[in-house]
Amino acid sequence: MLFTLGTIIIIAVILWIVSFFMQDKFKQLEDQFEQFSISSLQETYQLKKKINVLEEELLIDDLSVEQSMHPSSPHQTPVMRKVKELYNQGHDTDYIAKQINMNEYDVISIIKQF
Repeated sequence: MLFTLGTIIIIAVILWIVSFFMQDKFKQLEDQFEQFSISSLQETYQLKKKINVLEEELLIDDLSVEQSMHPSSPHQTPVMRKVKELYNQGHDTDYIAKQINMNEYDVISIIKQF
């Protein structure tokens, strides 16, 4: 009986010590998943930056075309002209703020100027 109990304790200690030297498969999988997540977030961030640049270029092109078609007063900025155009089309201030990426309060103050 004592021999069996001693053998079980020795085997348990040996297995416990060996467990420290074994590679953790879940840790490797977790590291791979973390690297994948980081790389996908970086790619998403870069794509959003590129989309913002393209949107700005398109907005500038649209505003330059609108300027040539509808000359307005020289003290109005392209954003002010865009707000005025959207407001004249009947859009509400919340929609205009989302379209121009501005605060709704700023859009309301621009509308009050004209």
